[in-house]
Amino acid sequence: MSVRFGVSPIAWINDDMPHLGGDTPLEKLLGDASEIGFSGVELGGKFPRDPAILSPLLRSYGLDLVGGWFSGELLTLSPDAQIEAMQEHLALLEAMGCGVFVFAECSNTIHSTRGVPLSTRPVLDDAGWARFGRGITAVADYVAARGLRFAYHHHIGTVVETQADVDRFIAETGANAGLTVDTGHGYYGGLDVPALIRDHPGRVSHVHCKDVRADVMATTRQRDRSFLDGVLDGMFTVPGDGAIDFAPVFAALTDIGYAGWVIVEAEQDPARADPRRYGQIGLDHLRATADAATLEVAR
Repeated sequence: MSVRFGVSPIAWINDDMPHLGGDTPLEKLLGDASEIGFSGVELGGKFPRDPAILSPLLRSYGLDLVGGWFSGELLTLSPDAQIEAMQEHLALLEAMGCGVFVFAECSNTIHSTRGVPLSTRPVLDDAGWARFGRGITAVADYVAARGLRFAYHHHIGTVVETQADVDRFIAETGANAGLTVDTGHGYYGGLDVPALIRDHPGRVSHVHCKDVRADVMATTRQRDRSFLDGVLDGMFTVPGDGAIDFAPVFAALTDIGYAGWVIVEAEQDPARADPRRYGQIGLDHLRATADAATLEVAR
């Protein structure tokens, strides 16, 4: 049982803001990821959705498909309707041999709309949390029955952003409702990520590692800017280039015997932050951190 390092394509091609790397060929992204030393890559908007095409393409670069973000709408759909809406995405992940299903509630999110202040993010009342928890549990149980790990992505600008939100999410959902533990979103939301990992080892389904430029984050808060404005201003970077200490995070992963993917992710403008250079910085930093924490890594 060991950890594998993968990368998000968002540093090369940003699907939320296509002018950031939108003209980058998919082959450039895959070639860079392979040459940097990643074992896998998450799904992006330019990826073909036909497994008969995608599988040999990734294999030619020595990469596995890790999984990919799914925008859920459980606050507006019934669990059965949500499960039906997931079928095409789920079938692709199954065909590609993925082990994780990343899900985030996006029916009322503000994170993908530039100009909408982060202070206006949606929040749930008690009745909303109960309904949301029941829906998440039903969907997570279904995903588990299909053989994948459900990994809910807490995210800036959504109903699950803060420590209190994550605590409530865990309280309202069943054991199959795992988490995508994201260090960057956790830092912004005030999460104690090492404690979250240690306190809820069974919920740690997937790990995203991105770093935060604390000065830019502070300015984003003070000026009540949008999430995408924060991205454009350089709020995020790769591990080893920001304010987050990854040593306690990896020590916690070692303590719980985590086995799965750890993804280097950083939403940056590729014209200002070369994805290949920064991807190498992130991977090198996490490899050294994992070694220091004696976390077993597949080489």
